[in-house]
Amino acid sequence: MFKILDRYVLGPKMHYILMEAPLIAKKAQAGQFVIVRMTDKGERIPLTIADFDREKGTIALVFQEVGKTTSILAGSKIGDYLQDLLGPQGNPSEIENYGNVVVIGGGIGVAPVYPLARALKEKANTVTSIIGYRSKEHVFWEDKMKSVSDRLIIATNDGSYGKKGFVTDMLKELMEAREKIDIVFAIGPAIMMKAVVELTRTKNIKTIVSLNSLMVCSMGMCGACRVNVADKTKFTCMDGPDFDGYLVDFDLLMQRLDTYKTEEYSCQCNTK
Repeated sequence: MFKILDRYVLGPKMHYILMEAPLIAKKAQAGQFVIVRMTDKGERIPLTIADFDREKGTIALVFQEVGKTTSILAGSKIGDYLQDLLGPQGNPSEIENYGNVVVIGGGIGVAPVYPLARALKEKANTVTSIIGYRSKEHVFWEDKMKSVSDRLIIATNDGSYGKKGFVTDMLKELMEAREKIDIVFAIGPAIMMKAVVELTRTKNIKTIVSLNSLMVCSMGMCGACRVNVADKTKFTCMDGPDFDGYLVDFDLLMQRLDTYKTEEYSCQCNTK
């Protein structure tokens, strides 16, 4: 059993939960995730480790209400327990001294960008962070991102906070200014990551994306999280979640992500 130590609302249907998980915190690295199960008969869902503290033995989870389990998790209270936390799962992000790095987070994807930017700063990279939200009310972790970035650029779709536009608009401005960019990391909705890759491809800037495919077992056995990378089948849980963005079949990924949209909406409504 894993105890909830703290929780709060980040924005519309966006939540933060701090978990007591000393063994996971001890080994966690940027880019990894956990599998959450609320009860003995509950479904297994993957959630990225948004932060971790090895000394305190805690990990932070940031998630958006989408289906049944995330809606139930959103209603949990401090002091409640989760049945299972499996992790850390997945391969850590490859952190090196690349030079000038741009990290991009869209929406809830800003949360996993934070430990990534922190790890890159610890390797003496110059980090420019671009984070994008739908509107001002969706903005979260601005101060945390600022603390691990040499430069922070905030964009909102409607212009209600920061610059108006998408993260790709902000990246395009940097590229048109001929700023030196050695590598780009992007985490967020599949459509956003696809747009980032299409843009960086024009200048042949290496781009790493973290894929958010459907996942069940997280052990490479069920095949639910399969993605097409370089015309080969890969499993996000075992081979990822980070991949070379130029090699990912985003159209297939987005098609698979839409498989259970109707059921997710129905389950969410039934928990209210």
